[in-house]
Amino acid sequence: MSEDTKMASFLSEPLAQCDPEMYELVRKEKQRQIRGLEMIASENFTSRGVLETLGSCLTNKYSEGYPGVRYYGGNEIIDQIESLTQKRALTAFGLKDDEWGVNVQPLSGCPANFAVYSALLEPHSRIMGLDLPDGGHLSHGYATPSKKISFTSVYFENMPYKVNPQTGLIDYEELARTAKLFRPKIIIAGISCYSRNLEYDKFRQICDDVGAILLADMAHVSGLVAAKVVADPFPYADIVTTTTHKSLRGPRAAMIFYRKGPKRPQVVNKSDNSVQMYDYEKKINEAIFPGLQGGPHNNAIGAIGVALKQAASEEFKAYAQQVVKNAKQLVQTLKEKGYTFVAGGTDTHLALLDLRPIGLDGAKVERVLEVVSIAVNKNTCPGDKSALKPSGIRFGTPALTTRGFRENDIVRVAEFIDRAVKIAQEINQNDSNQLLKDFKANMKLDQHAKKLDELKEEIENFASQFPMPGYESI
Repeated sequence: MSEDTKMASFLSEPLAQCDPEMYELVRKEKQRQIRGLEMIASENFTSRGVLETLGSCLTNKYSEGYPGVRYYGGNEIIDQIESLTQKRALTAFGLKDDEWGVNVQPLSGCPANFAVYSALLEPHSRIMGLDLPDGGHLSHGYATPSKKISFTSVYFENMPYKVNPQTGLIDYEELARTAKLFRPKIIIAGISCYSRNLEYDKFRQICDDVGAILLADMAHVSGLVAAKVVADPFPYADIVTTTTHKSLRGPRAAMIFYRKGPKRPQVVNKSDNSVQMYDYEKKINEAIFPGLQGGPHNNAIGAIGVALKQAASEEFKAYAQQVVKNAKQLVQTLKEKGYTFVAGGTDTHLALLDLRPIGLDGAKVERVLEVVSIAVNKNTCPGDKSALKPSGIRFGTPALTTRGFRENDIVRVAEFIDRAVKIAQEINQNDSNQLLKDFKANMKLDQHAKKLDELKEEIENFASQFPMPGYESI
């Protein structure tokens, strides 16, 4: 066999042949997903079409720049793919191309938000976002008294707004008062763990009162926005950012939508009678490239296009409606069993379980649920003092709904969760000060390990009955 033939054969080997070790790990992860209950609110399962595009030859192409203006040759087809994805993005959210534009090159949500700040603000300009312990996101700015945790807070001055600790709802009146004192350049209407619809009209009024830009970060709910089952930020926002892998069910990437054309009457300088135009497009595009990124991931951009086409379908609308129904059913069933939820419930795809009334914390319950094949994440509740020992568990229903779960299946899931939490209470021995390492050690005691193993087997047998999109070969 010639050297050329050997090389061609080597490059054509399937994963199982060229790297059995990695293949086996991928296979194990696929089995974990099939046999478990994926309830992390920011996760979903993509379609086969999305996966095929991600694993396609598009990953081979370098294309710094934008359609029609590239720094490399050979991008004729890539230009068409990016332009098609942009068109589909506007279609999916019912936007007119003379009023809105979109950049589909951001690699993920945090860089997308940082690109907006970099494009529209000077260093150390003021921004306001929902406080992280109250359900906000790191990319909206977060600092402790001793350290600036998020780089957003390093480069920009951040004043967080809060939820009412009694209701768990955003205190818009307090936000309005604080904004008038702080005078931010950008106010962010966005969440990471807030289960109620955002009142974008109130955000808009507050922004107009202080002359701020309204940035809506709809990363968690973008699929639900496209399906029109939750509040829509586009009529009110100046900029809208989103990831594409959560409820939108696409690849791990992001988009930035920006207003174009004449400014809205409410944001025009009333002392100037001339027509004022939005100038976001050039600034945001240059912030992405060459400001913060180099070559875009063309395989991800193509996969976003596939997901957006699917999101515009009637099938996706039915899916999004079921996501919300399932979230509401989960809350209802667990509340009937005596559990407490922050903000009293949910309008969306997620819910935050408050464990303080039953003497547990999120880290312990997260670990027990993980052991029995239910994937969740611990999360702070309003009033928490430490992110290392949060009081809550965040649940989400997008991934289970993708697999075909309906309300009666969610009732079963809630029952599994209840049984796991009761085992956690037994392991905790009514000691709220028990350290996590001691809790984990107690989990291995025979009387607890046996119950956990039995519950895990039952959950995995139940979960395995539901289909999983993607490839059958792994």
